[in-house]
Amino acid sequence: MRDYLRFLWRCFRVSFIGDWRYQAWMGLLTAVSLLGLNAYARQLVDGLSTTGMTDEVSWGLYIANFTFLVGMAAAAVMLVIPVYIYRNRDLHDLVIFGELLAVAAIVMCLAFVTVDLGRPDRFHHLLLRFNFPISMLTWDVIVLNGYLLLNLHICGYLIYCAYRRKKPGKLFYIPFVFVAIVWAISIHTVTAFLYVGLGGRPFWNSAIIAPRFLASAFAAGPAFLIVSLWALDRYTAYDVPRAAIATLRNIVTVALLINMFLLVCEVFVEFYTDSSHGVSMHYLFFGLHGYHALVPWIWTAMLLNGGALVLLVSPLTRKWGYLNAACLALIVGVWIEKGMGLIVPAFIPTPLGDIVEYAPTLNETLVCLGIWAFGLLLYTIFVRITIPVLSGRLTHDRAYDPNAPIQPQQRGDGATPLSTSEARI
Repeated sequence: MRDYLRFLWRCFRVSFIGDWRYQAWMGLLTAVSLLGLNAYARQLVDGLSTTGMTDEVSWGLYIANFTFLVGMAAAAVMLVIPVYIYRNRDLHDLVIFGELLAVAAIVMCLAFVTVDLGRPDRFHHLLLRFNFPISMLTWDVIVLNGYLLLNLHICGYLIYCAYRRKKPGKLFYIPFVFVAIVWAISIHTVTAFLYVGLGGRPFWNSAIIAPRFLASAFAAGPAFLIVSLWALDRYTAYDVPRAAIATLRNIVTVALLINMFLLVCEVFVEFYTDSSHGVSMHYLFFGLHGYHALVPWIWTAMLLNGGALVLLVSPLTRKWGYLNAACLALIVGVWIEKGMGLIVPAFIPTPLGDIVEYAPTLNETLVCLGIWAFGLLLYTIFVRITIPVLSGRLTHDRAYDPNAPIQPQQRGDGATPLSTSEARI
């Protein structure tokens, strides 16, 4: 235990070490996080009246971000499956970054749920009235916290073994990896069921919501990893394997194709049948009775996703610049589609036929930006700690030295040591 606490202390110290670009990035994220915390303090005092939500539209930007980030967390499985089931060595060293992203994303998910509660001090009421197994919200609490613990264990164990320069015991992490694969799919499926199970909101009553959630998650999550790996390749000496990027690009392309196909299927059913249940979809795409606040949002998402798909299927994305452009467009497009394009329209019109539009307030936006900044701050710290440990520059028998020669470490399964080019930072 003493050695483990020393490991945590040394990792904490390493997280403050970096060049001016690292310090500027961390300073920016810290400042935005504090702005978000100040905005949330204002919300705690004045209540949810500081947001754009009303009795008619009770879910807004907070739940939109929550839905998107659950998918980002679940997308870690798209790295785990090729490595541990199909034994794809190209992605082996990058699995840890996907797991770390999952941890940061789940922390942000829980933060968004907390700020969406009008009275977070009454959260214990949910636990006292633990309506298991009937309540989908109860299932959501279980799967999110369980997935967080699984990923914390896997990441922490592998990094600590690398720090100790010992081969990880397969019994202590392989079973948890396979449980995490199933758990990752379950967290986004349960989130989808949370919406689909609300019979009073016809916009969500579709059996393909869960498959759409998974497809969009498996597109946006690896896309975010590609952008973050580009940053590592560009601003550090870490050498990202190009074969791994090609594999991630293929995953993103296929997942985006499936997501677009499922969306087209849903749009066809809603508009072709022209039933009363299609009113919310009509409001989303074309407006309703002069109300059209969400129309620019959804068409922007369609353009971004369509443009990203064209780039991804073309040979242009073999270059970093075009690939990053496609990934960023995809991330924003999926965020709009799964967030503002899915959550808000279900409340418009109300069951009584009223049309009450929703627009996030400045305070609400600042809270969201603060949570995103905090999540990115966590992910940056995780990555900053992990690379020196994996490269052998931070071990139990030597202090961190950025100029020290690289000491090869064992891979996650202890089969093959990291090469110098792969471990470099």
